[in-house]
Amino acid sequence: MSPHIELAALDMAGTTVDEAGLVYRVLDQTVADAAGVPVPPDLLAHWKGTSKREAIAGLLAGLSADVSEPTVDKVYADFSTRLVTAYRETPPAPFPGVVEALETLRSRGVRIALQTGYAHEIAASILAGLGWEVGPGALIETVVTSDLVPVSRPAPYLIFRCMEATGVTSTQRVLVAGDTPNDLAAGVNAGARLVVGVLTGSFDASALGRERHTHLLPGVAQLPEIL
Repeated sequence: MSPHIELAALDMAGTTVDEAGLVYRVLDQTVADAAGVPVPPDLLAHWKGTSKREAIAGLLAGLSADVSEPTVDKVYADFSTRLVTAYRETPPAPFPGVVEALETLRSRGVRIALQTGYAHEIAASILAGLGWEVGPGALIETVVTSDLVPVSRPAPYLIFRCMEATGVTSTQRVLVAGDTPNDLAAGVNAGARLVVGVLTGSFDASALGRERHTHLLPGVAQLPEIL
């Protein structure tokens, strides 16, 4: 039996929220338009799960394009505008069983935090579309976005900020779940007791299985089963 978990730090897109892969299609097209060449799938995969601004800089560098700060800022602004428009046209929704699973975890005393490679503006637009409230007493206690930490995944800082925001002091009381290798690497780097890969995103069991983890699950809906 797993030790008592006090905090579940969960990724958003592809993990708790089904946005049909829009973020990476928009990221792919925005960077390709800026660089004037297509983005190789393996290069895009390498940056999945990271801060989207860091991803844009990394993708442009991988394409030997201009990576000056003004250029990265311009491409990121274009990406953000396109993504917000795409989400407005095709609103994200929770994956089946996610809300029920989170309610079960909350009933067992587990605090829920969302942590994401999105900046605050994009995360807020998704949460507003879902109608999810955030704060003490709500299903989601806190949301930590990439613009709140010095470096995004695979660094552990998003998870540490989730712990700080919820008052959880031991990584041995933390569960991290995500759908990308970078999500799992961040959980491992944070020293989380449980590092869970979910198969609701763009990586299959073979790809996630190559990363260090404690569990691979079909989705967040199955989290209560391992606790």
